[in-house]
Amino acid sequence: MHNKAREHILGRLSISSVPVSGDLLAVELGLSRTGVWKHIQVLKRGGARIEAQSGKGYTLHAPVLTAGQLQARLRTSHLGSRLLLVEETGSTNRDVMRLAEQGEAEGLVMIAGRQTNGRGRLGRCWHTMPESLAVSVLLRPALPPEQVPQLSLLTAVALHDALKTYAPDLRIKWPNDLMCHGAKLAGILTEMRAEPGSVHAVVLGFGINLSPPLNGWPADITQPAIDLATASGAALSRLEVLASVLNALDHWYGLYLQQGFGAVRDAWWLAHAASDQNVRVHDGRGYIHGVARRLDYDGALLLETEQGMQRIIAGDLEIL
Repeated sequence: MHNKAREHILGRLSISSVPVSGDLLAVELGLSRTGVWKHIQVLKRGGARIEAQSGKGYTLHAPVLTAGQLQARLRTSHLGSRLLLVEETGSTNRDVMRLAEQGEAEGLVMIAGRQTNGRGRLGRCWHTMPESLAVSVLLRPALPPEQVPQLSLLTAVALHDALKTYAPDLRIKWPNDLMCHGAKLAGILTEMRAEPGSVHAVVLGFGINLSPPLNGWPADITQPAIDLATASGAALSRLEVLASVLNALDHWYGLYLQQGFGAVRDAWWLAHAASDQNVRVHDGRGYIHGVARRLDYDGALLLETEQGMQRIIAGDLEIL
């Protein structure tokens, strides 16, 4: 009930060109003016820029990320069957996979304001602060398990497509990072449930740094980090950024289902920071040096080395 009341308040304020009185909102919601005021305070604590003008009412100065506001901005065919926004959770990927195992339909999108146990690649921690976005999407594609890594690459292409408007220097870094000015802006973690020959569920998780952390970047981050506001030089709307990303992800997923991986692979290679560059990759045992020549269909990076062409399935890449 509380969420519906706040959605109503935000919806009314977002479409009005003049202040909306507390009395009117109270009548529409069947609440007292004090009840409306309490909802306004909760929205303001959540980041809504709402101004109260004595004798006139309330004005919203920027759109706020809510399920209703996000749904109104989506132009999707596959994503957004259900939008689930939570203030805090351990891991959106874990939550969405649990819902998938309970029969949730394809297209669920979960957004968390904060993750307490966010995970990155190779078991690393992914920090989700109030200044970032943590999102997981449920897909149920008719694919063999060995093709699922293609969806991680597809997600990187979609993020690049949506975010390059704000950060022109944005590049993809194999296997699953988006970099700007040499620092990490976003990361991707894909997980699946499958049996031999059949995929039951795929969860695409991604985190995006939106603005500089008020308390600075966590001390245990091992590589330079950057945020979208710093990269673009302007304050950005969480709502508009997320809508752009989900629309782009839906577009590329639809194209992939219709045409296969070819177009995704071409777009990924064009956006990759290390295409045809001298690199080294640490595979957990040591460094492999070579020139990045091609992306294989399973997401492996093909390196031209002194010993010939090598397929790199996993590792940390550095451009030399």
